[in-house]
Amino acid sequence: MNRIPAHCFLVLVIVLVGSSNALAQAAPRAHAVSPPASGAMPVAADWLIDPAPFRAEAREHADRHEIELSNGLIRRTFRTAPNAATVALDNLACDRAELRSVRPEASVTINGVEYAIGGLVGQPIHNYLLPEWLDAMKSDPKAFQYRGFKIDTPRARFEWKPRREWMSTDADWPPKGVALDLFFAPPDGVDAVKDVVVAVHYEMYDGLPVISKWISVHNNGSTPLTVDSFNAEILAAVEPGSMVGGTSNDFNALPRMIQVETDFSFGGSMDSGLDVQGARWTTDPLYETQVNYERLTPCLLLCGPQVGPGALVAPGGAFESFRVFELLHDTMDRERRGLASRRMYRAIAPWVQENPLIFHAGSAAPDAVRRAVDQAAEVGFELVIMTFGSGFNIENTDPKYLAQMKDLADYAHSKGVALGGYSLLASRSVDADNDVVNPKTGKPGGSARFGNSPCIGSPWGERYFKALYAAFEQTGMDVLEHDGSYPGDVCASTTHPGHRALADSQWNQWRTITLFYQWCRARGVYLNVPDWYFLSGSNKTGMGYRETNWSLPRQQQEIIERQNIFDGTWIKAPSMGWMFVPLMEYHGGGPAATIEPLDQHLDHYARRLDNLLGAGVQACFRGPRLFDTERTRDMVKQRVAWFKQHRAILESDIIHGRRADGRDLDWILHVNPSLPEPGMLVVYNPLPQDVSRDLHVNLSYTGLRASATLTDAGGRETKIEPGPDGVAIVPVTVPARAMAWWTIRASR
Repeated sequence: MNRIPAHCFLVLVIVLVGSSNALAQAAPRAHAVSPPASGAMPVAADWLIDPAPFRAEAREHADRHEIELSNGLIRRTFRTAPNAATVALDNLACDRAELRSVRPEASVTINGVEYAIGGLVGQPIHNYLLPEWLDAMKSDPKAFQYRGFKIDTPRARFEWKPRREWMSTDADWPPKGVALDLFFAPPDGVDAVKDVVVAVHYEMYDGLPVISKWISVHNNGSTPLTVDSFNAEILAAVEPGSMVGGTSNDFNALPRMIQVETDFSFGGSMDSGLDVQGARWTTDPLYETQVNYERLTPCLLLCGPQVGPGALVAPGGAFESFRVFELLHDTMDRERRGLASRRMYRAIAPWVQENPLIFHAGSAAPDAVRRAVDQAAEVGFELVIMTFGSGFNIENTDPKYLAQMKDLADYAHSKGVALGGYSLLASRSVDADNDVVNPKTGKPGGSARFGNSPCIGSPWGERYFKALYAAFEQTGMDVLEHDGSYPGDVCASTTHPGHRALADSQWNQWRTITLFYQWCRARGVYLNVPDWYFLSGSNKTGMGYRETNWSLPRQQQEIIERQNIFDGTWIKAPSMGWMFVPLMEYHGGGPAATIEPLDQHLDHYARRLDNLLGAGVQACFRGPRLFDTERTRDMVKQRVAWFKQHRAILESDIIHGRRADGRDLDWILHVNPSLPEPGMLVVYNPLPQDVSRDLHVNLSYTGLRASATLTDAGGRETKIEPGPDGVAIVPVTVPARAMAWWTIRASR
């Protein structure tokens, strides 16, 4: 539980009510791009190419009791009288209103009673919202009432120690922008919450159509209170479409202009949006004039946990919700939406850009680990993970074992290599006393995401996390591959020390694991986590694959690998997802599926490196060694050196060209308009003969508008001319079963 001095918020309430002078003094960068008060500002620049003009600011319009947050791409407007509420959410980049109805800023259930936080009532219909309706709308007397505001700059959610050696670009933390806090006092005459202050927090960022939101509940009284549940966001948004007879599932299949992410994501998913546990689109009971006959249109966004949190807030203490991030898209185009989402994640979770080359060492025996470190250092790999089945055991708290791990970590660091190991948390059973308890049966089993799973709040769970902290503190290891991270299981036990009962079980378990991940971020401990924990501190998740496919014949793996990368990078930046290379046998398949002995399959090994490094994607190379002969060593070393030479562009965004199918050339385009060489074309030939083609390549997101120069691996240059649509005809020739690449820059 975060403890924030509650008296600070009371002072702010007194000082800041209606204070235009305070706002003017606190508002950052008054010269920032801002749209006029009415109408959309024409967006002259593309923020995905040049975000610099779009700087966030806050403005008070005291004459009409409004505060605006805007960065020239999006605008959120708040009416502050007779109560505070969002009265406009505008997508300025495509001149579109996203809000159709006024709702409370949040809701909180305290000691069993639900309270609206702010809001206005009396809107005549809820299809759309006219400004002239606002003056006639009233404050709900049962709701918490607006008392003041504060303007600031964004605050870091937690500390981050960057591993700059694994990043090709610098990153701001926290993101630059503006922050707004709105403060609310309890309704008159409600003694049960008379000492409670609720703050609603917003951040808007420079150069991004993104808003962050969360709430905090401050207990200024002398007795504890319980936050039973909350909604940090309640947004009556424009519906994604109209269907007279459609169901919620039909509507949810439509793309929305608002993408919602939260740091309350879990559930074993490696994809964005599939397990955003804290956000749900639901039906709107007030929207009686919608087209859908059964009024089933899911157009009301609620952001809160479906269980709990059941958090106990001590006198003088505070409760803080999870964070909600809303990205307003300006298109339905899949590529552009993906670029926007990836740009957002690089800003709000910049550690996802740490992208080390990874060796999964097959043995944790000290001599084997030293050999693995030596080989990694020799060819340029940057991180060694003692893999599953290696014998590594992070739960071993024996001082002799920890001393041995410290010795190995020190050795790895002396070679410029990071060292760590694998640990399994969920998807296993400990015992009946420590596993999550099914609320329907009162016993373990049947309710966990993976069948049975230990409860993080159990005695075993507390020992487990104590061992994790101790391992990194005492050994200096700097990598954890955390398999089966907390998947969101609830637990009905009333005897586990880490939670009181069912209501607070999910929240407390989530807090335990996210606080650990955040602690790792502050220490520079790298986190491979097969779940969507990016906003809580993890670095990388799976790119998306089926593990048993690595038992297929090697040549089939090559094509599937490129398909997986092509598909995974629609939503992930190359650095956000790992792949896998079975140097030794994995899931069967025998000699036909594995690369060992490496020298005997050198061409295939080279193609796997080309697949991965050519896409800027790292794989877990799992086996006893990275090379077995000088010839193998030199091949790996050469490709790693090439990757590091071009790391900045290779780790940049991917524009999707042609997906691999084994029948013809497949290709991708890396783009980064901030680089001297803002593009790199990477083309693969799966066929047994050389292939020449003219490719139609869209250079729009390189930022190049005039003629460009294409340079191949041999230094030969070709001038290409993008058309008005940014597409250039690019002639390429790719050798049989090989990869070829060309850098792209503005012609001199």
